[in-house]
Amino acid sequence: STPQGVAERRGIPAASFVEDVETYLRQAGLEVNSALAFLQERLQQYKMVEMKLLAQQRELQAKIPDIEKCLDIVATLKAKKALGEALIADFELSEGIYSRAKIEDSDSVCLWLGANVMLEYSCDEANELLKSNLENARASLEVLVGDLHFLRDQQTITQVTIARIFNWDVHQRRSKQSVMKET
Repeated sequence: STPQGVAERRGIPAASFVEDVETYLRQAGLEVNSALAFLQERLQQYKMVEMKLLAQQRELQAKIPDIEKCLDIVATLKAKKALGEALIADFELSEGIYSRAKIEDSDSVCLWLGANVMLEYSCDEANELLKSNLENARASLEVLVGDLHFLRDQQTITQVTIARIFNWDVHQRRSKQSVMKET
């Protein structure tokens, strides 16, 4: 039985807690070593998925401040335009090489969309797009954190199951040995 009856979460299969090892092995039709090998493989799969999710989490955590910075820049451009002032900005041309620019009365900005694509937007369109991207990134991060919690729970359940099966097997072997010694 899994927590809250969840069978999987976004393609991550749920681990089931094994109450009775003997019944579990009989129902699964597995020997102890086969069951342990299966569970070890599942644990490795969980760890691989965790590594991928952690990489996605790092990407999103880096992306959110960039989007916020872009929103601030668009807001500054709009504010300077409203005041009729020019904006003085330093642009990085290459690593360690900067150029100073004076931006006067700008109605549009160019946003880097990725995949070697940059598009020009009005300041209002850019602001809406960036806000939408920020909301999406935050929502994705929230889902990702939930997935990581679910995944860690599954790893813990699997590790406990492995330990229970191993301990059950050790107990069975000792019981057989003690019976053999008595006869």
